[in-house]
Amino acid sequence: MSLALSRSECEKFLAETHVGVFCVAEEGRGPIAVPVWYAYVPGGDVAFVTGETTRKIPLLRKAGRATFCVQDERPPFRYVTVEGPVRIERADTEPIVREEALRYVGPARAAAYLEKSAADRAHEVVVRLTPKRWYSADYGEFFPPV
Repeated sequence: MSLALSRSECEKFLAETHVGVFCVAEEGRGPIAVPVWYAYVPGGDVAFVTGETTRKIPLLRKAGRATFCVQDERPPFRYVTVEGPVRIERADTEPIVREEALRYVGPARAAAYLEKSAADRAHEVVVRLTPKRWYSADYGEFFPPV
């Protein structure tokens, strides 16, 4: 029995609102894994915004690739993991951060978040992961609707 989702199911799931976990290798240690808000449109890159001085940026530059995972913790339990090359871009992060804030916390909280984090925009970069390998599982057969 295969638990894997089809590519289109993976892309649809990844495009939903989940907190993702971004992982990158760190020499001599376990990989660094960081939960992030992210943006994804089927067929595109996974993108997230982070501070340019965070620990993960030099690790990403060195590794050149990363792994990203999203999951649904509610039955029927599903996950999608992608792995691939990354790019780090200096860009205007305001539109991405605004869209993510609205998506994750709604208009009232997004406005407060954007106001409190406005000074961060000058020191942020966009990380883009191009999915090359896809891994997934859907445990729906084990947890049918009640």
